[in-house]
Amino acid sequence: MTETAVATPVLERFRAGRAAAVRLATTTGAERASALAAIAETIDANIGAIVSANGLDLANGRENGLSVALLDRLTLTPERVTSLSASVREIAALPDPLGQTVRGSRLANGLKIDQVRVPFGVVGAIYEARPNVTVDIAALALASGNASVLRGGSAAERSNAVLVALIQDAVSSVGLPRETVQTVDDFGRAGATALMQARGLVDVLVPRGSAGLIETVVSSSTVPVIETGAGVVHIVLDESAREDWAVDIVHNAKVQRPSVCNAVETVLVHEASAERLLPAVLDRLSAAGVTVHGDDRTREIWPSAVPAGEEEWATEHMSLDIGVRVVRDLDEAIEHIRRYSTSHTESIITDDLANAERFLSEVDSAVVMVNASTRFTDGGEFGFGAEVGISTQKLHARGPMGLTELTSTKWIVRGNGQSRA
Repeated sequence: MTETAVATPVLERFRAGRAAAVRLATTTGAERASALAAIAETIDANIGAIVSANGLDLANGRENGLSVALLDRLTLTPERVTSLSASVREIAALPDPLGQTVRGSRLANGLKIDQVRVPFGVVGAIYEARPNVTVDIAALALASGNASVLRGGSAAERSNAVLVALIQDAVSSVGLPRETVQTVDDFGRAGATALMQARGLVDVLVPRGSAGLIETVVSSSTVPVIETGAGVVHIVLDESAREDWAVDIVHNAKVQRPSVCNAVETVLVHEASAERLLPAVLDRLSAAGVTVHGDDRTREIWPSAVPAGEEEWATEHMSLDIGVRVVRDLDEAIEHIRRYSTSHTESIITDDLANAERFLSEVDSAVVMVNASTRFTDGGEFGFGAEVGISTQKLHARGPMGLTELTSTKWIVRGNGQSRA
């Protein structure tokens, strides 16, 4: 990026992040854990201010017609804020990834070589209506020795401003640079554009949000992108699926929090179990307010379903809507997933071990499950404390991204005078 590419204040902010990253790379795990503890304490001490700022964002969002799903993601209740500080403490307690040896050996000539984990440097993030991401990414980046530059979007502008200021106060209180965490929200869309064009100053960029936002970042960025993806998530009810598991797991995967990317969007039912399973599964969903979009066979079994068009199978509703299709067999279920999935999460409910192992082997998504709710695809649930996002691409990181996924490696070679022949 040239100095004339963006306004000087934005450029200087990226340079400050680069300087902070140099300092962070030399910190100990104990120093970074101390900074994380300070962040958690500061968040707990300012719950009122955070919730108040968030209330202004929510009021503005309702006035501007923000969807129910986005309003849910935008909301910070006192309980959700407390969960954020708890996540920061969990991250602080995790093993320090920096300096870990990935592999190593001693060559015949006596050279000792080791591949060790190091920070990326500066991690950028572009997201929308998700103030929790501000804390999650800032904390994970710091714990892995990275500086972060955040673009949280206009919908959460007040919430993010308060959170970033509190985090900066906390890290500076323990002697780390305030620029460890920065935002470009005050530059509006120009800040997002600058972040995407900051190659050489920002090492990696992670987008989180709608399919449109992710596509914009992937197609426009000169900074390397780790792509997170939309969640057209599937659950397959196999011929041998237990009814109680099918009812409970599908209900949990759709209803517990329908606005998130790991909520199920399509249920595929083996035709041999459709009449046995669908009435109970769909009655439970309907009682929770879910609108069922069914294919012809589903509607024969459960007439209350609304017709599902072809577009249904590629839709991420992020709401109390679900698509249901009856398939001939596991082959057709897997083929449907290959065609319509966004490679996020898929689960099968089955008592057939062979079918379970086949599903795990043949379905190529970031997370593949047997007899479990898709809602478990989450960095916190996986023991990461939080997540940067859920990567649906295959390079470097895939699935929930925690501390390890925010590191690169370098080779360290120790010799005693060797020269190559």
